[in-house]
Amino acid sequence: MEFILYLVLIIFFTKVAGDLSVRIGQPAVLGKLIVGIILGPAVLGWIGNSSFIDELSEIGVLLLMFIAGLETDLDQLKKNWKSAFAVAVGGIILPFIGGYSAAIAFGFGQNYALFFGVIFCATSVSISVQVLKEMNKLNSREGTTILGAAVIDDVLVVILLAVMMSLVGTGNDISIPLLIGKKALFFIVTFLAGWYVVPKVMKWMAPLRVTEAVISAALFICFGFAYFAESLQMAGIIGAFAAGIAISQTNYKHTVEEKVEPIAYSIFVPVFFVSIGLNVSFEGLGQQWGFLIVITIIACVTKLLGGWLGARLTGFNSKSSLIIGSGMVSRGEVALIIASTGLQAGLLLPQYFTSVVIMVILTTLVTPPLLKMFFKDKVDQAVAGK
Repeated sequence: MEFILYLVLIIFFTKVAGDLSVRIGQPAVLGKLIVGIILGPAVLGWIGNSSFIDELSEIGVLLLMFIAGLETDLDQLKKNWKSAFAVAVGGIILPFIGGYSAAIAFGFGQNYALFFGVIFCATSVSISVQVLKEMNKLNSREGTTILGAAVIDDVLVVILLAVMMSLVGTGNDISIPLLIGKKALFFIVTFLAGWYVVPKVMKWMAPLRVTEAVISAALFICFGFAYFAESLQMAGIIGAFAAGIAISQTNYKHTVEEKVEPIAYSIFVPVFFVSIGLNVSFEGLGQQWGFLIVITIIACVTKLLGGWLGARLTGFNSKSSLIIGSGMVSRGEVALIIASTGLQAGLLLPQYFTSVVIMVILTTLVTPPLLKMFFKDKVDQAVAGK
């Protein structure tokens, strides 16, 4: 019954910490992330990482992105696709240069430095989604650009990772054309399924004389899309996001929203937030504090500037560009997956793995306050201009 105790601790402390965070003017998600560090091995050790936590947190992040898809304004997303592409590209080029340069400066070999640059390119906007949702900005022009950029970023980074592993001789069996073909297949199939199949499935399952038929149909579609994405080497969260967009175009959008949010935010999403903090461990850092500080600053600044530059070049003003850049800073689970892949392939030295994990956590922690600050500056500026 240890997992029941874990749930008791997670549900209680995330809600209390979220409330305290809001009271001091920060997004609730910041408190929840910090709780994970405090309850985890790094501080109190009350909750350990386990397959149970991993699986619940995976469901949590899928539901979080599914809700984001449900609430996304598709017209706004289409309107800002050029900006989203520019932000994604800017958020890959500058971080790659920054990560590569940092690795060379600390004496890494060429292959290690190239892979280190790829780690810096990753973006995970699941935390940004929650912050934008709390501030009712998910459907703003900035919010939809961040979401669009995250989808493009995921595709480009996975292809870049495959190319890099092929070039350095650890992934010679990887077919780049096949990988690109899988990405194209994913988007074609999800578009067709979202347009033709999803409405019919919802319409067929909704009248079934069973309990909660509508939400069951929606979750069936959400997890089905996520599994399909993973099977084609896309992130499952992209599949869940696509499923949310597809259902948002049906008559069942509001019903699904009302039903899925209590399921997500009562158990699964809190477990996801806490699971991020559980990866923090201060063991093995030794003399790497300087290295950790440098790579964290570079990771935050290059992603912020890359997103800012992409947004500025496509018509956003400076304040909105800062918001978009800050929304792309979090590396989240995407960078952790890339780092683990590199560790297994011998492209990331084991002694630096802990520092990379902590850097990823710190970029995730800094994202909510940055978004809040830049959005507040934009509102204050708008008020002052009236």
